[in-house]
Amino acid sequence: MPRANVNGVNLYYEVQGEGYLLVLIQGFGGGSRGWHFQVRTFRKHFKVMAFDARGIDKSKKSPEPYAIKDLADDIASLMDHLGMERAHILGMSFGSIVAQEFAISHPDRVDRLVLVCATYGDDDPNEVHPEIVSAFGGGRGLEDFDVTSVDLGKANSVIVNMAFNKRFYRMVLGPMSRWYVKTHGIEGHKGQLEAMAGYKTLDRLHLITSPTLVMTGTEDKIIPPRNSEIIASHIPNARLVKIEGGSHALNIEHRKEFNAEVLRFLLESEAEPIHAGATTQIRR
Repeated sequence: MPRANVNGVNLYYEVQGEGYLLVLIQGFGGGSRGWHFQVRTFRKHFKVMAFDARGIDKSKKSPEPYAIKDLADDIASLMDHLGMERAHILGMSFGSIVAQEFAISHPDRVDRLVLVCATYGDDDPNEVHPEIVSAFGGGRGLEDFDVTSVDLGKANSVIVNMAFNKRFYRMVLGPMSRWYVKTHGIEGHKGQLEAMAGYKTLDRLHLITSPTLVMTGTEDKIIPPRNSEIIASHIPNARLVKIEGGSHALNIEHRKEFNAEVLRFLLESEAEPIHAGATTQIRR
């Protein structure tokens, strides 16, 4: 299994395909396995790297607490390990804030940026779904969560159940999620939640210089679609795409539309304008 020792942590990663590097960053508690439907499509066009973040799945846990900036620096180190100076960066949900931090902290290493079902870390508490609030202890914002009191096993089950709008996926992936937590533990989830607490990017989004695609589902129950609208409006060179009826798990439940929009954006010629500020609604 390919591994790299970066920043004091042993990380598992996978690379498939040839060509320009595309880095995939998973959401809360997710690892490289969650990109199955993307890797088999994207590897036809790019060298695709999917990895397990600190404490997730096959990667070793961090010896000490870490910040979102550390996770962004891990990606830079993985790119160094592969001998790649620049890449397209795609981050989903929790991974979207890591991707934002990477684009802000390492602007010269990002070609195109894709933010999916994104948050900027300062969600309007009035728009957060009541089940999410309850699962994380009733706090009014990420900075208010008492990480030590959160039942992460329960919270993870709630997140998985709400991520999908179709009953089939909830029935199949719900038990798989519970099995994962039982066999792998929740230390990785805890570390990510601690890193996310109090983290915000809204006042720094203007520093992102890369052409950016912001994508959301109109029926995302976990992160309000309004967040993506706000993020796209604050990034100078951003385009917003909404998938009608799309859930939080866009890359699985709506993989056809998801893959098509990402590829369309990444394969555009540099000479083509990205129509910053434009919004596209994809009807299924």
